[in-house]
Amino acid sequence: MHYFARRLPPFAVVAIVGFPLYYYVWHSLFPQPYENLTLRLIGSALFVPILFPRRWPAASQKYLPYYWYIALLYALPFFFTFMLLKNNGSEVWVESALIAVFVMVLLLDWFMLLLHFAVGIGLAVLAYCLTTTPAVPVTSYLAQLAIFSFAIAIGAIANYDKERIRFEQERAMLATAGSVAHELRTPLLAIRVGAAGLTRYLPLLIDSYALAKDRGLDVPKIRGTHLQSMQGVLERIEQEALHSNTMIDMLLANARFTGGCPPNSTLCSMARCVQQALERYPFREQERSRVWCDPGTDFAFQGSEMLMVHVLFNLLKNALRGIGGIGHAEISIRFAASIRTNCLIFRDSGVGIAPEALPHIFTRFYTSSTFNDDVALGAGIGLAFCHDVMRGLGGTIACSSVKGEYTEFVLTFPQP
Repeated sequence: MHYFARRLPPFAVVAIVGFPLYYYVWHSLFPQPYENLTLRLIGSALFVPILFPRRWPAASQKYLPYYWYIALLYALPFFFTFMLLKNNGSEVWVESALIAVFVMVLLLDWFMLLLHFAVGIGLAVLAYCLTTTPAVPVTSYLAQLAIFSFAIAIGAIANYDKERIRFEQERAMLATAGSVAHELRTPLLAIRVGAAGLTRYLPLLIDSYALAKDRGLDVPKIRGTHLQSMQGVLERIEQEALHSNTMIDMLLANARFTGGCPPNSTLCSMARCVQQALERYPFREQERSRVWCDPGTDFAFQGSEMLMVHVLFNLLKNALRGIGGIGHAEISIRFAASIRTNCLIFRDSGVGIAPEALPHIFTRFYTSSTFNDDVALGAGIGLAFCHDVMRGLGGTIACSSVKGEYTEFVLTFPQP
């Protein structure tokens, strides 16, 4: 639905015009045994709201996909099956129903395709039996049903559109990540080297300036506040360069890892992973003081220490962004051990996650923007990376959140 959103208006135009137009075609130009203008006008009316999807109220936008699926259910499997039955299986309507099946394969993923097929045909058969006396036994249409079922089954298996989109996204993400890393690492290295050199010689230059002023030499005046700011600016420059390098490493790790058992799996200490993540993460000023860890009893897991550190990096990055504008908010990391499983509980008291977004946060490339023009922060790969890593370890990651109150991730590990 997210990728089809831009094509909703033209599709709605076809439906709005096509329903009444083909009433004229099958009623007047090429008369068929049965036609129903009321059913066709209902079909047209259903697609009028879809003609202007961006004008839906903000509170109603989340219901647009459900409305779209209901409109398709009526317009394709229900309507064409009902008309096929009412026209006694005429050649025209067999061909029309096959076209409807073809359109369904194009528009729906395999699950919704099978669901629409079963529900739509079932409702059409029920409506036919209730409105036709005497009704031709539905069993006489088993041959057509077999053909339609074969088309739907093959369509569901061959519908690779979702995988194609994901493959292209992953390829584009890898290319972008590689390009970003290549273009930024060299200037970042130059910045760090320059900052290191200035850190070595700038104090000497500042002392020389102060000595020259004391001796009454004619040197340009530098304000005291500027002198004080120079004392910490180099440290901040180096910290920001380190932060940028870490973000590049995270981007590359997130983009390249696509699941599976981590290579060179070893027995790892969770306390050590957390300690490394907190030591290596490039916290900005005052951020580290907002993170507290209560490991309790350490536990071991079979996996990759490097991947787990990057999982924690992703959780820290998201949490720090979520608590940034809330002065009292903080991040807590706790351990919980049991006989069968061990857990790491990562919680922040930040802005939380919207209920409509919560079920999708582990979907690769999913971001909080849906059908509007808002630009969501992030590329939609960080939490998907966390999910893939945990699945590769044989564990799980789950999230609970209340908007405006907290977000909590529970990482569950099997016993090694």
